[in-house]
Amino acid sequence: MLIIKHGQVDGLLTGREKEIVDLVADAYERHDEGRTVLPHSVFLRFPGRPRDRIIGLPGYLGTAAGDGAPGGEVAGMKWISSFPGNVAGGHERASAAILLNSLETGHPEALVEGSLISARRTAASAALASRLLLDGRRPTGVTLVGTGVINREVLRFLAVVHPHLDSLAVYDTDPERATRFTADHARLLPGARVRHCGSLDEALAAHDLVSFATTAATPHTGLDACPPGTVVLHVSLRDLTVPAILGAHNVVDDPDHVCREKTSPHLAQEHTGGRDFIHASIGALLKGTAASVPQDGRPVVFSPFGLGVLDLALARFVRDEARARGIGTSVEGFLPGRTP
Repeated sequence: MLIIKHGQVDGLLTGREKEIVDLVADAYERHDEGRTVLPHSVFLRFPGRPRDRIIGLPGYLGTAAGDGAPGGEVAGMKWISSFPGNVAGGHERASAAILLNSLETGHPEALVEGSLISARRTAASAALASRLLLDGRRPTGVTLVGTGVINREVLRFLAVVHPHLDSLAVYDTDPERATRFTADHARLLPGARVRHCGSLDEALAAHDLVSFATTAATPHTGLDACPPGTVVLHVSLRDLTVPAILGAHNVVDDPDHVCREKTSPHLAQEHTGGRDFIHASIGALLKGTAASVPQDGRPVVFSPFGLGVLDLALARFVRDEARARGIGTSVEGFLPGRTP
């Protein structure tokens, strides 16, 4: 069993944002081609604690021999907790572990600290979607709604995908947290003009590229304040009201996955009785099997449920890099030995 710790994962991923975006795009394309097995995520919740949860995301990411895609097949599971109350105590909201299994024996073969992988695959998917959905337009800047770990990583990846970004607006229900965020992470967008917004509508009006990464459990905002054609990276999934979803062009990672667990698209499906409001999946757009999103002034909303195969793609990358560099701790005797 190879165990790879958080700091080692960080060292293997930092500075490789372009590669990570490519890995995420490849995983989306494989999913669109039917080369994945992706059961629904399992949500473990606790009595009397509606905000706390642990989610299990099993999956298989396959590839055809000789197709030239980066990396081979991989199977495993991410086990990720979200305890929002941790933040007040000075701890990270989310923690995760990713277990990879051998596809020859089924044996577990690598245990990878997964919180950074989870955050960076989420951010890479958002940045990839922004590039695809802006359709060649140069964003005026970016607005971050929520100033936690996820939007820190979104900012990191947007700076790589859109190197001309020079303006940042932030909004958080805790203004002091927003101030700390910009002070700590200004290096991710050096030289940018920073604007701290006093209201959500002010933040939405600031730029035509917006990332929601909050801990909202129920919808709380529309998109009327947004400039025409705004691309909304709805990473936290439960911020937008049903009218906002129905008034936008909607792109998702997978309709069957995202229309669950009281996400905004799920609520829109319950309201309408169908999924006609979903324009396309991101994989289909990448593969060209879906029509391009119309540029008609309506908001374009990307709502990614977070496919476990993205975690597996990055965890496989980390495992392979760790093996090649002799990084990580190999634990002998983890599994039962053969009996004579």
